[in-house]
Amino acid sequence: MPAPRFLQLSDVAEVLNISANQVYALVRRGDIPAVKIGGRGQWRVEATELEKYIERLYTETRQFITSHPFGEEAEQSEDVHQ
Repeated sequence: MPAPRFLQLSDVAEVLNISANQVYALVRRGDIPAVKIGGRGQWRVEATELEKYIERLYTETRQFITSHPFGEEAEQSEDVHQ
């Protein structure tokens, strides 16, 4: 059976290991694209959009690590400032 195309916020929360409230906040902020379905407005996140979001996080993390070195380069910088 193929994976579902759309995920409930609770499913997204499980994948990201965060609370459903945190996922809701990410959706409302526009960080994770989602759609409202039905009369009660149930939020759903397309599985491909969740994967894109995760890839963006990896990219942002790599950029952060590059611009905030840790280890030998950071130690050399500290030695210069002392």
